[in-house]
Amino acid sequence: MSTPTDSARPGLDLREITMALAELGEGMTDAERIDAIREAEELICAAQALQARLSVDLDSSVQSAATARGVPAARLGRGVAHQVALARRESPHRAERRLQLAKIAPAELPCATTAWTAGRINEWRVTLLARETACLSVEDRLTIDAELAADPTVIEAMGDSELVAEVRRRAYALDPEAFVERRRRAEADRHTSLRPAPDTMAMLSALLSVKNGVAVHAALSAEADRAKAAGDPRSRGQIMADTLTSRVVSPSVAEVATGPLMVNVIVSEQVLLGDPGTDGAAEVEGYGPVPGELLRSWIADHLEAGVDVFVRRIYETPATGALVAMDSKARLFPARLAEFLRLRDPRCRTRYCDAPARDADHATAHVEGGATSAANGQCLCEGCNIAKEAYGWSARPRPGPRHTVETTTPTGHTYTSVAPRFTPPPLGTVAVPKVELAADFLWPAA
Repeated sequence: MSTPTDSARPGLDLREITMALAELGEGMTDAERIDAIREAEELICAAQALQARLSVDLDSSVQSAATARGVPAARLGRGVAHQVALARRESPHRAERRLQLAKIAPAELPCATTAWTAGRINEWRVTLLARETACLSVEDRLTIDAELAADPTVIEAMGDSELVAEVRRRAYALDPEAFVERRRRAEADRHTSLRPAPDTMAMLSALLSVKNGVAVHAALSAEADRAKAAGDPRSRGQIMADTLTSRVVSPSVAEVATGPLMVNVIVSEQVLLGDPGTDGAAEVEGYGPVPGELLRSWIADHLEAGVDVFVRRIYETPATGALVAMDSKARLFPARLAEFLRLRDPRCRTRYCDAPARDADHATAHVEGGATSAANGQCLCEGCNIAKEAYGWSARPRPGPRHTVETTTPTGHTYTSVAPRFTPPPLGTVAVPKVELAADFLWPAA
């Protein structure tokens, strides 16, 4: 690889900074190491933003030079992404996508770009924001950008899935027609794909409508629950993979469990009934938000097909979106209370984790006097639940507008997680529904 000779460059020399980083870290305490890791992450984010700015400057320079040489407009900018790809040691396709993001972000996502440049968020967060607002007008995109990123602490505190869900809710509230049209176009692109995986494995993927995707996953999950209860030694993931294979490859001999499949949906009664002027989103357990129009379409289709649909009321605190707690003095979380926690905490409550919630956990440990209650309960993924049991970790509920847990790590750093707000009112209104409904859809057995 050839490298241009170094000339005297103004300002900081990035190569010197890179070499200096190798000397850092000696003699630090654990708390200082955590602080340095955070500062290094901010440096990485700021460096990504610098790469984006330099890529746009390169594109402008190359196009200006080509225009001066009389190159036709259709050929301007050719090869720029390939130069960036070589410099970043990545594919031209990925570099082209990065370049397009770098071009639109400053003008259409200025607040997120400012947070990115300051090292508060990384390139992927800006990409998610751009991707989920692509169906909106520039004006609406600027609105969401300002609401989520004008104060960097808001977007910085979100996990990736939480950010996507919140942007989708707001995008649907601002322009339901554009959001629904985008969904319909996306459903037309459903397909499966197969890619090689390490160790002679294969990655089979399926892009499905949310209705079918959630139903398939619920069927596989129900079969895993049934098999584990019967003493199957395989892991849940192994059972679900084997069940998928057997039902597709050998459906005539595959063992099919009987009984209904249930998918929980949290939705306000205004959205459920389609009240004019109050349309919003619903929350599908295991997936995230979906438009109210799509939810009502599912209900109508199921009723016409004779599929059972029933409603169970769950009350919320007005103006906060917090689901009401249910208390119990039992050591283990009762089935209904555990279900309530899963509905309240659809994703792991560890900040930034975003993994599907699996375990109902006592925030303050039971052996330390922690109550078996919704107030002291939280849902974690299996890995975070195990990590929380390590020496020096602690957690406890904290006051907040919605359920809040503060976790303290062995180095003394604290991290706060807040339960997500369900089905917020449409933007521009002040009315907040006082009741949330859990609509449980019973899917036919496979």
